Amino acid sequence: MTVELISVGTEILLGNIVNTNAAYLAEKIAALGLSCYHQSAVGDNEERLEDALRLALSRSDIVILSGGLGPTKDDLTKEVTAKVFGKKLVEDAHTKERIQAYFDRIHTKNKITSNNWKQALTPEGAVVVDNHNGTAPGLILKGENGKTAILLPGPPNEIKPMFERDIAPYLNRLQPEGIYSKMVKVCSVGESRAETMVADIMDAQTNPTLAPYAKTGEVHFRVTAKAKDEETANALMEPMVRELYARFGDKIYTTKEHVTLEEAIVELLKEKGMTVTTAESCTGGLLAGRIMNVAGASAVYQEGYITYSNRAKEKLLGVSEETLRTYGAVSAETAAQMAEGAAKAAEADAALAVTGIAGPGGGSSEKPVGLVYVGCFVKGRVRTEEFIFTGNREKNRDYAVVRALTVLREELICL
Repeated sequence: MTVELISVGTEILLGNIVNTNAAYLAEKIAALGLSCYHQSAVGDNEERLEDALRLALSRSDIVILSGGLGPTKDDLTKEVTAKVFGKKLVEDAHTKERIQAYFDRIHTKNKITSNNWKQALTPEGAVVVDNHNGTAPGLILKGENGKTAILLPGPPNEIKPMFERDIAPYLNRLQPEGIYSKMVKVCSVGESRAETMVADIMDAQTNPTLAPYAKTGEVHFRVTAKAKDEETANALMEPMVRELYARFGDKIYTTKEHVTLEEAIVELLKEKGMTVTTAESCTGGLLAGRIMNVAGASAVYQEGYITYSNRAKEKLLGVSEETLRTYGAVSAETAAQMAEGAAKAAEADAALAVTGIAGPGGGSSEKPVGLVYVGCFVKGRVRTEEFIFTGNREKNRDYAVVRALTVLREELICL
């Protein structure tokens, strides 16, 4: 079964936004065992969109269109699709009620403008997919020739939950055997080493299969099984998941698709009844931001410190002038004092400190660009780690954050 992707929006063609939806959908489609041979992007133009859709339907079984479902005149995806399928647009009472409820919920002071009701119009015979994060519903429209169009909203925070909750199961049901998967997420192991540790499994795999995905500072393994139902697939995948645990042990921080490293750490802190703080120099708040992205993080994180200058390190964290003069701001000694000082200032059980040279300038032969020190304080014990990253400024800072989180997790699981 072939699936084709059409991304709708002039802003994509102009480069005003990055087309992350296409990358997301392509990865999900591949994980479902479906073939995707063509992708395209088209602007908000009725004639060109119609041409693109007719071409896609001529060579693919299913066409997924993202974007162009909003209330304005240039949102044409639904209208064009209805025309191509020879369907009239009719008002869907259920969708209209949800749009009204959405505006009631956000307590807007302005009245609902008439163009918002445009989103309640759906092609005759279409399956309406509720949007729990916006007002434009998704739509599934099947033609007499067996071809199907799936219309999804453009905003990533709407398309992703809709696809995972409703569209992926729908696509799975269309196949004789469904594709099911589990994600095993590993930290504290490099990509090359991790792949070497499972090379024999990958060489011998049939059903289920194992595929590695390199992430920033992490490695994710997707275990995938083809089976008639989820229960059968889980039975097939379980031995492989157990084998991964046997090889990676506590370096596996989750087997849940949507759990992030920071979420796993926040949960670990909650289980142990501990609090944490952060002290950052080169990462400038990125580390705190990752932790605070987790819902419920306020239970373990109360305050943090951005100490870019030496003066701030002395004033807020109690780093000694002698340490800074002797070893420098980018040193294991300074990272250790930053972590210990942050824990003391915030009265926290644990603290992470990051200091380094993110680049592109500021490095030397003794301390090159990419040199980062992480200090980790946990209940009286201080550990420091040195890292040398080789990316640009953004990558170096991102890797520093992940390595710091990994160090904290290693210390917590040892308690």
